[in-house]
Amino acid sequence: MKRAIFLALSLLFVLNFTGCEKKDKTKPVKMHWDRDMCERCDMAISERKYAVQVIDPKTGKHYLFDDIGCAVLWMDEYKIPWRDKAIIWITDAKTGEWIDAKKALYTDDRITPMAYGIAAFTKKTLPKGEKSLTLQEAVKIIHKIEEFNKQRDKNNK
Repeated sequence: MKRAIFLALSLLFVLNFTGCEKKDKTKPVKMHWDRDMCERCDMAISERKYAVQVIDPKTGKHYLFDDIGCAVLWMDEYKIPWRDKAIIWITDAKTGEWIDAKKALYTDDRITPMAYGIAAFTKKTLPKGEKSLTLQEAVKIIHKIEEFNKQRDKNNK
Protein backbone atom coordinates (compact mmCIF):
# COMPACT_ATOMS: atom_id res chain seq x y z
CA MET A 1 0.00 0.00 0.00
CA LYS A 2 2.81 2.44 0.91
CA ARG A 3 4.54 1.59 -2.34
CA ALA A 4 1.37 2.38 -4.35
CA ILE A 5 1.00 5.73 -2.58
CA PHE A 6 4.67 6.52 -3.16
CA LEU A 7 4.35 5.66 -6.89
CA ALA A 8 1.18 7.75 -7.24
CA LEU A 9 2.79 10.76 -5.54
CA SER A 10 5.95 10.36 -7.62
CA LEU A 11 3.89 10.27 -10.80
CA LEU A 12 1.97 13.40 -9.79
CA PHE A 13 5.25 15.17 -8.98
CA VAL A 14 6.76 14.29 -12.38
CA LEU A 15 3.59 15.25 -14.28
CA ASN A 16 3.32 18.51 -12.40
CA PHE A 17 6.80 19.67 -13.32
CA THR A 18 6.95 18.37 -16.88
CA GLY A 19 3.59 19.87 -17.78
CA CYS A 20 4.42 23.32 -16.45
CA GLU A 21 6.91 24.32 -19.08
CA LYS A 22 6.29 27.99 -19.87
CA LYS A 23 5.61 28.54 -23.53
CA ASP A 24 6.53 31.78 -25.22
CA LYS A 25 3.16 33.14 -26.37
CA THR A 26 4.88 35.52 -28.79
CA LYS A 27 6.20 32.68 -30.95
CA PRO A 28 4.21 30.82 -33.61
CA VAL A 29 2.30 27.75 -32.48
CA LYS A 30 2.65 24.39 -34.17
CA MET A 31 0.34 24.23 -37.17
CA HIS A 32 -1.86 21.24 -37.87
CA TRP A 33 -1.69 21.41 -41.65
CA ASP A 34 -4.91 20.51 -43.46
CA ARG A 35 -6.80 20.65 -40.14
CA ASP A 36 -6.36 24.17 -38.74
CA MET A 37 -8.86 26.56 -40.29
CA CYS A 38 -8.33 30.12 -41.49
CA GLU A 39 -9.87 32.61 -39.09
CA ARG A 40 -11.40 34.65 -41.92
CA CYS A 41 -12.38 32.28 -44.73
CA ASP A 42 -12.74 29.00 -42.80
CA MET A 43 -10.62 27.07 -45.32
CA ALA A 44 -8.17 24.44 -44.13
CA ILE A 45 -4.64 25.81 -43.95
CA SER A 46 -2.57 23.55 -46.15
CA GLU A 47 -0.10 25.76 -48.03
CA ARG A 48 2.96 25.72 -45.80
CA LYS A 49 4.61 28.63 -47.59
CA TYR A 50 1.86 31.24 -47.22
CA ALA A 51 0.48 30.69 -43.70
CA VAL A 52 0.17 33.52 -41.18
CA GLN A 53 -0.25 33.73 -37.42
CA VAL A 54 -1.45 36.93 -35.76
CA ILE A 55 -0.97 37.09 -32.00
CA ASP A 56 -2.80 39.39 -29.60
CA PRO A 57 0.12 40.75 -27.52
CA LYS A 58 -2.01 41.12 -24.37
CA THR A 59 -3.68 37.70 -24.29
CA GLY A 60 -1.22 35.64 -26.32
CA LYS A 61 -4.13 34.28 -28.38
CA HIS A 62 -3.07 33.04 -31.83
CA TYR A 63 -5.22 33.59 -34.92
CA LEU A 64 -4.35 31.42 -37.93
CA PHE A 65 -4.69 32.33 -41.61
CA ASP A 66 -4.06 30.65 -44.95
CA ASP A 67 -2.99 33.84 -46.75
CA ILE A 68 -1.65 37.25 -45.66
CA GLY A 69 -4.65 38.77 -47.46
CA CYS A 70 -7.04 37.02 -45.07
CA ALA A 71 -5.05 38.25 -42.05
CA VAL A 72 -5.02 41.87 -43.24
CA LEU A 73 -8.72 41.91 -44.15
CA TRP A 74 -9.72 40.13 -40.92
CA MET A 75 -7.99 42.87 -38.92
CA ASP A 76 -9.86 45.48 -41.01
CA GLU A 77 -13.26 43.79 -40.79
CA TYR A 78 -13.11 43.20 -37.05
CA LYS A 79 -11.44 46.56 -36.35
CA ILE A 80 -8.83 44.85 -34.20
CA PRO A 81 -7.85 47.49 -31.61
CA TRP A 82 -4.42 45.95 -31.01
CA ARG A 83 -3.62 45.79 -34.74
CA ASP A 84 -0.55 48.05 -34.54
CA LYS A 85 0.85 46.01 -31.65
CA ALA A 86 0.00 42.60 -33.13
CA ILE A 87 2.78 40.06 -33.38
CA ILE A 88 2.63 38.64 -36.89
CA TRP A 89 4.45 35.58 -38.19
CA ILE A 90 4.40 34.45 -41.81
CA THR A 91 6.02 31.49 -43.46
CA ASP A 92 8.92 32.17 -45.80
CA ALA A 93 7.74 31.31 -49.33
CA LYS A 94 11.02 29.54 -50.09
CA THR A 95 11.81 27.67 -46.87
CA GLY A 96 8.45 27.43 -45.11
CA GLU A 97 10.10 28.68 -41.89
CA TRP A 98 8.30 31.22 -39.70
CA ILE A 99 9.63 34.77 -40.07
CA ASP A 100 8.62 38.11 -38.55
CA ALA A 101 6.06 39.54 -40.96
CA LYS A 102 6.99 43.11 -40.05
CA LYS A 103 10.60 42.55 -41.10
CA ALA A 104 9.92 40.34 -44.12
CA LEU A 105 10.32 41.33 -47.75
CA TYR A 106 7.34 40.70 -50.02
CA THR A 107 6.62 39.97 -53.65
CA ASP A 108 3.24 40.26 -55.32
CA ASP A 109 3.44 37.75 -58.15
CA ARG A 110 2.78 34.35 -56.57
CA ILE A 111 -0.21 32.04 -56.72
CA THR A 112 -1.43 32.04 -53.13
CA PRO A 113 -4.34 30.26 -51.43
CA MET A 114 -6.74 33.22 -51.62
CA ALA A 115 -5.23 34.78 -54.78
CA TYR A 116 -3.80 37.92 -53.18
CA GLY A 117 -0.43 36.96 -54.66
CA ILE A 118 1.66 38.16 -51.73
CA ALA A 119 4.61 36.01 -50.61
CA ALA A 120 7.14 36.69 -47.84
CA PHE A 121 10.91 36.23 -47.84
CA THR A 122 13.98 37.17 -45.86
CA LYS A 123 16.90 39.03 -47.45
CA LYS A 124 18.63 35.65 -47.90
CA THR A 125 15.68 33.85 -49.49
CA LEU A 126 14.32 36.61 -51.76
CA PRO A 127 14.86 35.39 -55.35
CA LYS A 128 17.71 37.23 -57.07
CA GLY A 129 16.64 40.19 -59.15
CA GLU A 130 13.16 40.21 -57.68
CA LYS A 131 11.72 43.58 -56.61
CA SER A 132 10.62 43.51 -53.00
CA LEU A 133 7.87 45.32 -51.12
CA THR A 134 7.46 46.31 -47.49
CA LEU A 135 4.56 45.00 -45.42
CA GLN A 136 2.81 48.38 -45.81
CA GLU A 137 3.13 48.20 -49.61
CA ALA A 138 1.81 44.63 -49.58
CA VAL A 139 -1.18 45.71 -47.45
CA LYS A 140 -2.02 48.43 -50.03
CA ILE A 141 -2.01 45.81 -52.80
CA ILE A 142 -4.30 43.55 -50.75
CA HIS A 143 -6.73 46.46 -50.24
CA LYS A 144 -6.71 47.25 -54.00
CA ILE A 145 -7.44 43.61 -54.85
CA GLU A 146 -10.26 43.47 -52.30
CA GLU A 147 -11.76 46.69 -53.68
CA PHE A 148 -11.59 45.24 -57.21
CA ASN A 149 -13.27 42.02 -56.00
CA LYS A 150 -16.09 43.97 -54.32
CA GLN A 151 -16.66 46.07 -57.43
CA ARG A 152 -16.68 42.96 -59.64
CA ASP A 153 -19.16 41.22 -57.34
CA LYS A 154 -21.38 44.31 -57.31
CA ASN A 155 -21.34 44.48 -61.12
CA ASN A 156 -22.20 40.79 -61.43
CA LYS A 157 -25.41 41.10 -59.39
